[in-house]
Amino acid sequence: MTLAAPLRTGHGPVLADLLPAATTTRARVRDIALVVGGAALTGLAAQLSVPVPGSPVPVTGQTFAALLVGTALGTRRGLLSLALYLLLGAAGTPWFAGGTSGFGATFGYVVGFVVAAGMVGALAERGGDRGPLRMLGTMAVGSAAIYAVGVPWLAVSLDLSLSEAASLGLVPYLLGDAVKAALAMGALPAAWRLAGNGRD
Repeated sequence: MTLAAPLRTGHGPVLADLLPAATTTRARVRDIALVVGGAALTGLAAQLSVPVPGSPVPVTGQTFAALLVGTALGTRRGLLSLALYLLLGAAGTPWFAGGTSGFGATFGYVVGFVVAAGMVGALAERGGDRGPLRMLGTMAVGSAAIYAVGVPWLAVSLDLSLSEAASLGLVPYLLGDAVKAALAMGALPAAWRLAGNGRD
């Protein structure tokens, strides 16, 4: 299987590299499709939105999708995919949480998705998605990156202190993040094992 991929960084393969591409042109077409598909998947997952009483930040599927996209696509493709999601949503595409778009109190989390996608993609290129414990660490790093941008943005947008913003936009979601991490711990290493490329 040829792993030709113009958008690779030179580290180890990620799941997306298991898709064959015999020539540079086909690899480029594959990469474009993966970038667009990852953005679309994140936008679709964002519509699974459940309001949290007392908080402007809903529980959605987009965080999980953004982390999976970054991990599966690797650094550059993951960054481009989530950057595309951000740019189109900022421009008016209604695919942020609950069919929203533009710049709002939760836009910082979307910026965090871009940062997180690059980080988890880089970790995946170094084997961070190959075993359950490594996947747990990868998810933790990605989630921390999202909150590191999202919570301060929320504080500034709503004129809150950082502690107030954390109580509204971080603390209520930690349990859900643990569940997502558990799902990822099983899903991605299992995908590598099915592909015959797992290494614990």
